[in-house]
Amino acid sequence: MPIEVDIQRASEAAEQPDDESFIRWAGLALRDKPGHELTIRLVDEQESRSLNSEYRDRDYPTNVLSFPADLPPELNIPLLGDLVVCVQVVQREAVEQRKSVESHWAHMVIHGCLHLLGYDHIDDAEAEEMETLERQLMAGLGFPDPYVANDE
Repeated sequence: MPIEVDIQRASEAAEQPDDESFIRWAGLALRDKPGHELTIRLVDEQESRSLNSEYRDRDYPTNVLSFPADLPPELNIPLLGDLVVCVQVVQREAVEQRKSVESHWAHMVIHGCLHLLGYDHIDDAEAEEMETLERQLMAGLGFPDPYVANDE
């Protein structure tokens, strides 16, 4: 049973990936969680900034925010949580980092999904574990290392 992805398009910005891409990227990152659910909400900079400020005390828009579901285990609901992705930030970062927009989108979804699974990058050991997994998943999609800018 595949994962279920609810995609909310709250941004009218052009050039957003299609639903199938989001489902493929999230499905790869969450391959060990079949039957689970998550929401991916695509937002503009204002909403991203507001959420980043409220939940992380950082007053600027950011690429992806992850909100793991915090449900009592006895409820046995397969909800992993929500990702909020800022369309303009992802597009701008791809250009700044000389990456394809598609590969950067894939990376942000995979990165966010790993946060939903409990991965983090607060200390060096955790960061190395998470980044190694991200590199492997991105390579599985045929994308280059997401932590190396393309110098073409």
